[in-house]
Amino acid sequence: MKAIIPVAGAGTRLRPLTYTQPKPLIPVAGKSILSFILDPLIEQGITEYLFILGYLGEKIKTFVEQNYPDLSVSYIYQEERLGSAHALWIGRTFFKDADEVIVAFGDAIIDVDFSLFMHSPNSCIAIKRVTDPREFGVVEIGSNNLISKVVEKPSIPKSNKAMVGIYRIKEVTQLIEALEYNIENNIHTADEFPLTDAIMRMISNGIPFSAIEVDNWFNCGKKEVLLETNALFLDREGYASVDLPPYDNTIIIHPVSIGKKCKLTNSIIGPHVTIGDNVEINQSILSNSIIGNYSKLNEIILKKSVVGNDVSLSSAGQSLSIGDNTEIDFGHQ
Repeated sequence: MKAIIPVAGAGTRLRPLTYTQPKPLIPVAGKSILSFILDPLIEQGITEYLFILGYLGEKIKTFVEQNYPDLSVSYIYQEERLGSAHALWIGRTFFKDADEVIVAFGDAIIDVDFSLFMHSPNSCIAIKRVTDPREFGVVEIGSNNLISKVVEKPSIPKSNKAMVGIYRIKEVTQLIEALEYNIENNIHTADEFPLTDAIMRMISNGIPFSAIEVDNWFNCGKKEVLLETNALFLDREGYASVDLPPYDNTIIIHPVSIGKKCKLTNSIIGPHVTIGDNVEINQSILSNSIIGNYSKLNEIILKKSVVGNDVSLSSAGQSLSIGDNTEIDFGHQ
């Protein structure tokens, strides 16, 4: 079995954060979004991975090589963002001889019982019921409890079961044939070639697909969802920092995740704060926020904020979403 991880998207809804940092590397409760995707796949024994890169792809490549050095990893660039099916098509040489593949999009955190997912007798798609399915690909279930139809972003949905971005496909040859057919015949949706259309062709050709409902789906495409997800995981066992070193005249209100080599002085930190490595915070109050690596905060009051890497902030009391390599001073003239 091989895993395909498409991470070519630009993460436009999280700008300015994603101008200089790819969305899969944004930290949540001390882990990158990408690590939430890779770790359960590794636990299932998958060791061969293809990353389909695009926007800021070198940063993802560097992250994987530094944090997962034992994996067998290949990379390919999707120069034109023509959709998820196109991304798989350009990487087909990697998986054409696989007995089956896992496709896991690298931009969301998902709770799913992977043992059920991996041992399904059929190809399967992870789903979650949503309030407004018009923004997602959706599945319809037939009388035999198999998926009868998949539709990409339907204007009038007949189902509220959204596809959440993880697929296990056993019929690899038929997958490649469906990708090829749609691309060569220019069968697309909204100017792209989505994987949804290729799967629909497979279903039409008699390939059975089952739906596996996930427990939770955290589509971290907006600051508010990102912060809610951060808080939820910090509340879970195993994510918040424990045995923290003493910080100078600083109160820690758990749960928090604080990275390595941080200098915290005269501050109140927490609850639900994630702080990256090598961060300096002085005379500040932070709650329900995410702070990137190498940032410096002085005389700041922040809540419900996301701050990127290498940011310098002084004298503010705001709710912010700030990109990397930024310096802002809210001091009075």
